[in-house]
Amino acid sequence: MNPYDGMPEPVRKAWQRSLTNGRAAMSRRRLLRAGGLAAGGAALAACGIPPANSGASGKEEREKDRSQQEKVLAFSNWPLYIDVDDDDENVRPTLREFQRESGIKVKYIEDVNDNNEFYSKIKPQLAAGQRTGRDLVCLTDWMAGRMIRAGWAQRLDQANLPNAVTNLEGRFRAAPHDPGRQYSYPWAGTAAVIAYNRKATGGRKVTSVEQLLTDPKLKGRVSLLTEMQDTMGLVMLGMGADSSSFTDDDFDAAVDLVQKAVDRGQIRRFTGNDYMDGLNKGDIAACVAWAGDVVQLGFDNPDVRFHLPETGYLFGTDDLLVPAGAQHRANAEAFIDYYYRPKVAAELAAWVNYICPVTGAQQEMRKIDEELAENKLIFPDEEMIAKGHNFRPLSAKEEERYETKFAKLIGA
Repeated sequence: MNPYDGMPEPVRKAWQRSLTNGRAAMSRRRLLRAGGLAAGGAALAACGIPPANSGASGKEEREKDRSQQEKVLAFSNWPLYIDVDDDDENVRPTLREFQRESGIKVKYIEDVNDNNEFYSKIKPQLAAGQRTGRDLVCLTDWMAGRMIRAGWAQRLDQANLPNAVTNLEGRFRAAPHDPGRQYSYPWAGTAAVIAYNRKATGGRKVTSVEQLLTDPKLKGRVSLLTEMQDTMGLVMLGMGADSSSFTDDDFDAAVDLVQKAVDRGQIRRFTGNDYMDGLNKGDIAACVAWAGDVVQLGFDNPDVRFHLPETGYLFGTDDLLVPAGAQHRANAEAFIDYYYRPKVAAELAAWVNYICPVTGAQQEMRKIDEELAENKLIFPDEEMIAKGHNFRPLSAKEEERYETKFAKLIGA
């Protein structure tokens, strides 16, 4: 059975074209299941970071690197997060060209369905100083930061990354979880925004978090994300708190505000990417959504719109990093550098439709698709960039405390 059977056409096309299996910490980028959008997920509770393993130093890691002898690379990524040939879903054009040009054979593994789940899978090996079987992984910035703080990521050799060093857009360089980009480079940027179905709202725009949480005309037809950082960060911004420097009191006030909306029946449910089906049909009139999904749905359903709240939106990245113990770091660096060529980055962004972190890619995109080149959810303009806010890095204790409160809020 075709896993896309039974889906509304806009949703089917969106899932086929982009990385649309969800993005929440408990249910991020879910795999498709026959007959519709899957709703599976893992537990939200965060585990603390154990002391960094006293394994190989950066110098020793480099000395153990076998990239010269072994032209191979094992890369773990999220499902549907790379360009795919329109006529053959088993062919990934940019990846095929990288292998042809570099001579490096890539084992491409789509096994990062959830940040915490994947972390739990590789944590025992990392803690024991053993290899994970991956030379490169793609994780959300907060999880990448956790691995970096634990000493479980290899420092990158910038001399092997001339395209990345040159073409990384300036605002991505100041990463709170990885200052100076010593260990990671973005695969794509993410943005949590407000989306709405114009038909379901009677033509009215939905422009603020306050409207989502209190407008009686939206009662029972609003969804928020199961991603704690995106939902709570957006709510705190709406309350006037800064998501990049909030306090415990700010977080608790935001939880209380959302809890009141839940108690009033304002919130229909908390979702991963399965809000797409409801938003497309109009069962969900308005929601917190990921920008890439809005781009995809908007291609086939003109009633699906987005709005950047005046108080700001949540901005983040999915990052490439080399795990401790990986033996093909130089091959991984060659891969990263290849995807920082503007032409290659444009080809990738044309398919995934998330924020492109590569300077010069917008000009290349104009050769592919003029409409996509002007889409500010892929290539943000100055106004959108100015409204973007990070969610500040959390200590292990903070992460556990906040996730526990959020899990109770959403009924996880």
